[in-house]
Amino acid sequence: MSIINETTVLSEVLAQHHMLIPIINRFGIKLGVGDKTIENICEEQDLNVDFILTILNVYLDDKYISEKKLAQFDLEPIANYFNETIQNYLHSLVPNIEKHLHAFIALSESKNDELKALQKVFFQFKEELVMHLDKGLNHTGPYPHELLRDIKSILIKHVSGNFNQNLCYAVIFSVGSLESDLIIHNRLRNSILKPKLNELNSSDIGSLQHIITNGNHKPTKKKLLTKRETEILRLIVRGNLNKQIADQLNISLNTVLTHRKNILSKTGIKTVSGLTLYCISNGLLSPDEVKIN
Repeated sequence: MSIINETTVLSEVLAQHHMLIPIINRFGIKLGVGDKTIENICEEQDLNVDFILTILNVYLDDKYISEKKLAQFDLEPIANYFNETIQNYLHSLVPNIEKHLHAFIALSESKNDELKALQKVFFQFKEELVMHLDKGLNHTGPYPHELLRDIKSILIKHVSGNFNQNLCYAVIFSVGSLESDLIIHNRLRNSILKPKLNELNSSDIGSLQHIITNGNHKPTKKKLLTKRETEILRLIVRGNLNKQIADQLNISLNTVLTHRKNILSKTGIKTVSGLTLYCISNGLLSPDEVKIN
């Protein structure tokens, strides 16, 4: 696989390798990068281009890593990256699996022993992972990923009865993405972070953990739907057309269109099927209330 470098256009890499999107997010790089090179973006955001290139190339090629190359990086940015990775797992990747799994089970047969077993395995994985992640830099062993393989095996080999194939695939994809990320993360941790932490005593590690946990990173506020937007979203998912929504709520058609535009902007979801999943995942509607084509 070709190695990416400073002159590589980031958007072209992301278009080909979607798995790198959460990786760049951990460095504070958001989508909408245009046609800028990785070097341009790092200069604009005051980021270490060599460290970012190393991490991205490791994700693309498991033979890329070099201990000599990694030794040049300072501990604090390395520790900060690993802390951002932990936050990404806790607040994004694991909740994403949980939402897809919840919707998948909700729209499948209520009496399905395989799905009950699947849910049990997932919550066991989540409990183990959170327990490890909560230790931060003091965690010494690998992060668990074997249970994710079991979840995929149950879905691929053992689930029977009536269930939503698309949601099944969504669960498999999100589980597989996290599994691959955890495997690479464990390898990076052993090769980059652990050797540098071994040079510190427990007090120094505690101080470093405090610095990266209480840094200047401000959490992104989730854009919540207004009461009226939620009301219109429910009507959309139930199969109502714009004119029907306007008549039911006694508002103009233009007002409905404006609210739909706001809903799209806040959720980032364009399709009715996607909005349906959003409603079920966020408890806005039960599966019985949804119009399923």
